[in-house]
Amino acid sequence: MLDQNAVWLATDASQKRSYLLPQMSNRHGIVSGATGTGKTTTLKVMIEGFSEAGIPTFVADVKGDLASLSLPGEHNENMQSRFERFGITEWEYRDFPVQLWDIYEEYGMPVRATVSSMGPVMLSRLLGLSDAQEGVLNVVFHIADDRGLKLIDLKDLTSTLQYVYDHRDEYRAEYGNVASVSVSTIQRILLQLRDQGGDAFFGEPELDIFDWIRTDENGRGIVNLLHSASLIQKPRLYSMFLLWMLGELFNRLPEVGDTEKPKIVFFFDEAHLLFKNAPAALVDKIEQVVKLIRSKGVGVFFCTQSPSDIPDSVLAQLSNRVQHALRAYTPNDRKTVKAAADGFRQNPDLNLVEAITELKTGEAIVTFLQEDGSPTMAERVFIMPPQSRFGTVTDEKRNELIAQSDLRAKYAEAYDPISAYEILTGQATAEDAAKEEEIHAEETSAYEPGSMEYEMEQIKKRKAEMALEKERLKLEQERTKLEQEKAKLAEQKKKSKKKKTSSTAKKVWNTALNTTTRNITNRLIRGILGNLFK
Repeated sequence: MLDQNAVWLATDASQKRSYLLPQMSNRHGIVSGATGTGKTTTLKVMIEGFSEAGIPTFVADVKGDLASLSLPGEHNENMQSRFERFGITEWEYRDFPVQLWDIYEEYGMPVRATVSSMGPVMLSRLLGLSDAQEGVLNVVFHIADDRGLKLIDLKDLTSTLQYVYDHRDEYRAEYGNVASVSVSTIQRILLQLRDQGGDAFFGEPELDIFDWIRTDENGRGIVNLLHSASLIQKPRLYSMFLLWMLGELFNRLPEVGDTEKPKIVFFFDEAHLLFKNAPAALVDKIEQVVKLIRSKGVGVFFCTQSPSDIPDSVLAQLSNRVQHALRAYTPNDRKTVKAAADGFRQNPDLNLVEAITELKTGEAIVTFLQEDGSPTMAERVFIMPPQSRFGTVTDEKRNELIAQSDLRAKYAEAYDPISAYEILTGQATAEDAAKEEEIHAEETSAYEPGSMEYEMEQIKKRKAEMALEKERLKLEQERTKLEQEKAKLAEQKKKSKKKKTSSTAKKVWNTALNTTTRNITNRLIRGILGNLFK
């Protein structure tokens, strides 16, 4: 939570507080520890603090359990014991503004990019192409540019690749040789990419990275959650998305130097899955971004099982550190613990190697950068509880978040413009593509904030929400009235002089009562869902 304009992350045994300073969060960080030691809770407390400070965040949600940030927490005995431990006398359970994203469109708004924005160099490295194959792909992109063929999705790329091969004799003098072996190899790799879901990622409308850098009407930073449970199992597509995203950030954000708070903070959960067998291009790009993106007002945090999961070139840039428990059962484990301890500013009163293996769930060793840029000495602390709810959300709640998004009109529907595929297959001409692009630009501009159409859409949305609330209250009143009648009849029945009641009468009474209750409940659900998806 936010306290004294800093993220109150933890407290030690003497109730001394540990703070993560927003102005130092663009020096990046790491949260590490064995499975079940409390990393996700630490992640949530950080995200909540940044949101309260007006800092948007992006989170790769690998386990799919962070959407509960959208719900306020619930009080219980465990929370009460934490309050006593931390000396908390006042506490507010809160929800936070969450925007759900999902490349596969199952659990959030779609995320798309175009083949052209990826470019031949990045695409070649991610696909693992040889120098000769990369040369062929470069030729394909050059010819597409010269002929005005837009490369939007994978069918555009494959059709243009085939076109270039079919006309290789015509282009040889200007662009060089296009070998059939290279073309065949690229086609096979693109087929594998399509099998991993590449068709879902490449297309229009392309994500505007600035739609992640937003706050809500109360000034709280939007929490952008990318559902990655399925995506992480497709390493080539996951790497492709991350490289594109990091490239967009690096190329489009201006230099701002050191600021009071970052523009956005990125969290990569289960980072060991990210770097495991990662293409060299991805590691190089992440290293470059982590080193240079600080001056663009961006913070990057990795959450993983062990610091050794992160390449040394990247790990050296992570100044804010939270280390949960590690277990040392083997010689290699002991080396890992020793390496983790060496990453902290040593505290003469604390044996870090022993402490790291002794930590309980919810405990951690922490060090954060101070205002002068120096790290605090390592401290053994208890991580604060989150203000939002633990666990996952229901499908109904997830659908509600998606339906209420103000970006739904912009991204929900895929748009397949006239591009290379349509032109090369004779379905359209370049002039048709230009006209269509002009019309589409006029239509989509209507949904930009500030336009009359956008404001009308917001008014319509607010009216629908008011109607929904009115219907809900009406149904609640009917339910309350029914419960009162039920209680009254039960009391009358109790006072009745009749000692026995026909079993048939009981069944009729219970059936009628249950049917009425179900009908009202169904009306309530239909009213809510109907208004949400209007």
